[in-house]
Formats: sequence, structure tokens, C-alpha cells
Amino acid sequence: MRFILAAGGTAGHINPALAIAAEIKRRDPEAEIRFVGRPDGMEGRLVPEKGYVLLPVETTGFTRGRSVKAIEENIVAVKKALTSVHACRKYYSEFKPDFVIGCGGYVSGPAVITAARMGIHTAIHEQNSFPGITTKMLSKRVEMIFAPSEEALERIGYPEKTTVVGNPINEAFFTTDREEAREKLGVGDRVCIVSFGGSNGAKTINELAAKVMQKTCGTGRTFHIHATGPYWLELFPNRMKEYGIQPDNPNIDVRTYISNMADCLAAADLVIARSGANAICEIAASGSASVLIPSPNVTENHQYYNALVLGNADAAIVCEEKDLDIDELAGRIANLTDQPEKLKQMGINAKSKAYRDSAKIIGEKIFRILEKR
Repeated sequence: MRFILAAGGTAGHINPALAIAAEIKRRDPEAEIRFVGRPDGMEGRLVPEKGYVLLPVETTGFTRGRSVKAIEENIVAVKKALTSVHACRKYYSEFKPDFVIGCGGYVSGPAVITAARMGIHTAIHEQNSFPGITTKMLSKRVEMIFAPSEEALERIGYPEKTTVVGNPINEAFFTTDREEAREKLGVGDRVCIVSFGGSNGAKTINELAAKVMQKTCGTGRTFHIHATGPYWLELFPNRMKEYGIQPDNPNIDVRTYISNMADCLAAADLVIARSGANAICEIAASGSASVLIPSPNVTENHQYYNALVLGNADAAIVCEEKDLDIDELAGRIANLTDQPEKLKQMGINAKSKAYRDSAKIIGEKIFRILEKR
């Protein structure tokens, strides 16, 4: 069997695609898999690292507005889309895939549309609870749709061919033992707070984390693990000093990046984070209470809708950045650390929104279609 997966732009699109590819290989070790994407995008690094061939295409997003600049940029986007369709047709004619799966990013549009026109089996996996333009455009053309939540299913609008599967994430987020993780991290019986703003960090999360540390870490009742991201690596210690927090405080663990996220989330009583699709799924799988501040710099404000999946389940406090008062929210978080039963119940509520075996379900559906041929 031959498969092509299209994903690009962010790790939130690429990692689920890689998880699906791994599941395909588990089911059929002889399967041949190619990816379609931009060589200068994140997929240009992540895909080859996993040993897959990346077939290069050039795509770019469309710009909203009617300014001269927006029109010029959209003309370029249309030209690149047409060039990508031509490139995909060439790749498919040579590789002859049995199935093409779009996993998000602008590259999914030409990759999946071309496959549908050529009579190749197609599916898409949407990671966000508010589907993007590409998903809306492709939904009526594909044979199968995989959605991250019931909320997304309603917005996509094709329930007869949509399966809610969540997002494929590492099994460790479901299975890591809480007590073992807390012992490994040295948490003890303290309330564990974990905060991060994505791989690059986020100014708002860093500012909030520092304020929370000021309000909680002098008591000895909390242990705070925080990832600054590379851009705040030098700035964050200065902010700590401004707030009177000593860098060698035994209740604080400041890092550039959290590489052992499954352990940290398993140990956490409360998570402070953005609300990217993968983060939401990892928090839910770990059964952690959370405070979510959606990034305002994303298309369709989709992180806000991701956050509502947990917010509406009373598993998270959701605060949009435009409404954020950092000192007030830090106070609410400090109060939460004095309410262990509430945190525990929020964590239970989060766990109820987790979907396990996402990649396995996707693989099962795809191979079922191929077996019917």
C-alpha cells in the first residue's frame, strides 16, 4: 500500500500526521509513505527526522482584506496553489498512492483536492475545535473526516462521514503514573503548577507565571515548573528579581523547554498554558486542571474554541488575552492552590474529554476502505 500525508506550518499539524504514519506502518510494515509539504517549513525538519521522504510544494495562506497589498499577496497565493496542484498531480502519477490524508496547513488544500480529482481515496484530520478554511473547503470532497471533538463535528457539518477521534498524542500522557512522576520531579506533597507557552514561549504566559510565583512560591506549599521558551530565557530571571523571587528558590524549576512533558503533566495539579490543539489533548489525557489563555494570533481565533472544550466541561478557566488582568488572574490561581478538591474535580472533568487510541481508530477506518476495494 502507498500513502501520502499532507501537513505543514506547525507541529500541531505535523505531529498528528507523523502519528498516523506510524500507525499505518504498524498495520502494514511494507507500506510506502510520502509526505507533501514545504521544505522551508517545520515539516522540512520534522518529517525527514522520522525517516520519511518529503515531496516539496510551495504554498502560502490567503490574506484577509481588500488593500492593494492583500490583493497582491492573494494573487501570489493563488499562483502557488495552482503550482502545488500541478506538482501533486505529477507526484501522484509517479508514486500512485492508494490514499491521501490531509492533516492541516495550507498544503492540505492542493494535496487533497488533486487526489480527489484523480479518484484517489481521501481523508482529512482536523486538529482544532473550530475548523479552518481549508477543512471547510475540503469537507465536501473527501470520503472521511476525523474531528477532534463533538464541537468540531457540529461545525464541520458532515456527520455522516465524520468520526470524532481527538488528536493522536503519545500514549505516555495517558499512562504515566502520577506518584512516580511527582517523586521523579521532587514535588513531594506540594501543589504542582506547570506553565508553558509552546515551544517558543509566550510573553503573556511568562508574565503570568512570574506573577503567580510571586504570590505562591514563598509559602512552601507550591512547586512551580515553568518553561520560558528561548526568547525569554534571559528576560525571565530579571522579571523574577523584580518580583522579589530568588532564582535559587527551591519551590521553582525554570527551564527553557519542557522535554519531559508527560511526566510534568502527570505530576501537575494545575497547568497554565496556551490552548493549541495538542496541548488541549495532552492536558485532558493527563487529567489536569488548567488555566488557558488562547493565543490571539491564530486564524479564526481557533485556540479560543479549543479552550472552550475544557472550559465548558468545568475543567479549565479560560481567559482571552484581550480581557486579561494578570494580577487578578494570578490571584485566582493562588486561591485555587488552596482548593485541592476543586483542582482534583477539574482534573477528572478534563480526563472525561480525552480521546484515546486516536491514531488506531484513524488507521482502522482507512484500512477498512482499502480492504473493500
